[in-house]
Amino acid sequence: MPRVSVIIPCYNHGLFIAEAIESVLRQTFQDFEIIIVNDGSTDTYTIGLLESYCLPQIRVIHTENQKLPSARNNGIRVANGDYILPLDADDKISDKYLEEAVSILDANKNAGIVYCDAEFFGTVQGKWNLRKYTIENIILGNIIFCSAFFRRDDWAKVGGYKPIMKYGWEDYEFWLSIIELGRDVYKIPRTHFYYRQHLVSMDKEMTKEHRVYSHVQIFNNHKQIFCDNIDVLFNRHVEATYNERQIINAKIHIDDVTFLKLCMLLQRINDIPFLLRFLRILFKPIFKMFGSYKFPQ
Repeated sequence: MPRVSVIIPCYNHGLFIAEAIESVLRQTFQDFEIIIVNDGSTDTYTIGLLESYCLPQIRVIHTENQKLPSARNNGIRVANGDYILPLDADDKISDKYLEEAVSILDANKNAGIVYCDAEFFGTVQGKWNLRKYTIENIILGNIIFCSAFFRRDDWAKVGGYKPIMKYGWEDYEFWLSIIELGRDVYKIPRTHFYYRQHLVSMDKEMTKEHRVYSHVQIFNNHKQIFCDNIDVLFNRHVEATYNERQIINAKIHIDDVTFLKLCMLLQRINDIPFLLRFLRILFKPIFKMFGSYKFPQ
């Protein structure tokens, strides 16, 4: 029985999945299985590619399109590994991710989530600067990407990924569930995960209404952890409100100064010599077009 099950949901990502699979096959730790979940792909290339995979470490299951949370759950249900690593079909991992993560999970029986440093590739490249994990930081927003290790038993205890997270953030909701079990979170201080950037993605396509819906679902599922850290939420709210007011006050101040300068200018217009100089500066470019006109100095 393999120690690790790598779960790769795939919906019309046939152009990228070979790169994701290859990144798993070249691991220094080889006690794993790959379960690809064809989540109702409609692209003929993707369907043909997935039907052609026939390797000892790879299994492909085909389902109707049930969206990402259910696709991951479908793969984990048939998994044999003690440890689970979700990997999206368009991402990839370094060749030592499994080795280092398994070492941490084996050595720390209370380790519930193990992740690492990450980088972007694709349309955007560079380091993914994630905030340090603390309970306060994760209350304010997700700071753990989807491809982190967890225990299959913990997945069963929390009921897996929630299909109700239909617009995204299913991984954020899931991590909070694991944390509520009292599990520890470990971050490997090396880059082992590479997140492909597209011009279009689920997160980029989320509307305001989708985000509000998702926040509400997460809060309703985890009221206790949010209530226990209510001071963190209100501190962020007050800080944002204070900064917004500072910006407004600064703008009002600038507008007041501009208004006073305009008043001073209007007062000086009563001074005829100043008015002539002002008109000369204002209209000189126009009169230059006529060539022969000479302005009074």
